[in-house]
Amino acid sequence: MSRLPSYFISHGGGPWPWIPQMAAELEPLAASFRAMPDEIGQTPKAVLMISGHWEKDDFAVMHSARPPMVYDYHGFPPETYEIQYPSPGAPDLAEDVAQMIHAAGLPTRLDDEYGYDHGTFVPMAVMYPQADIPLFQVSMRHSYDPAEHFELGRALAPLRDRGVLIVGSGLSYHNLRLFGPAAKAPSTAFDGWLSEALALPPADRTAALLDWEKAPEARTCHAREDHLVPLFVALGAAENDPASRVYHQTGIRGGVTASSFRFG
Repeated sequence: MSRLPSYFISHGGGPWPWIPQMAAELEPLAASFRAMPDEIGQTPKAVLMISGHWEKDDFAVMHSARPPMVYDYHGFPPETYEIQYPSPGAPDLAEDVAQMIHAAGLPTRLDDEYGYDHGTFVPMAVMYPQADIPLFQVSMRHSYDPAEHFELGRALAPLRDRGVLIVGSGLSYHNLRLFGPAAKAPSTAFDGWLSEALALPPADRTAALLDWEKAPEARTCHAREDHLVPLFVALGAAENDPASRVYHQTGIRGGVTASSFRFG
């Protein structure tokens, strides 16, 4: 197998593919997810997700052979709390990953309880609807420290040569209190900065992302950066590879601009 890319994806809100109005608005996002298998050009042996919805004191590694579902959204139709994405876990690979993280000097442990949250099962259900590819997650740390999450990505980088697809799943804009037209200016400014920063030479790009709070409207777009942190991991896993924007949409919910990126 050839080396796989890594991705940072904007995963959308809640169970949007199962909500007709939301699915219609986010069809460009769905199209970008459907295109990923062809872009990758081979079937991954496993998919490793770093979701903006799982954070712990350490870098926990999902270890269950059959992870449960985590419906971590509120106020949606009852049927969306019955969605199943029965992809198998990857316990043997999870053990290897925990060893890799430990060898990098980062705190880690195996977790046999957590399941697929919507930052993971929603995009996967569009990307690989057959749910036949082993899938597991690694948590973020509560600290959100950019340098430490870059280190996590660097520790995971060898997996790309083992057929593992690394995906950071968050949102390039995530302010639940600021949607609609009021989100247009800040999300446009931050998205423009992000695209420019990711086009820089590798060392400059890393430096810019480590100092992301200086970006225009950074704290307006990410008052709490849980949905930005997966980007640091995805980029750390492909630190010297070129970036390309694979999804870009404006006017979401009347104002939001959002993007996704591929590295390598």
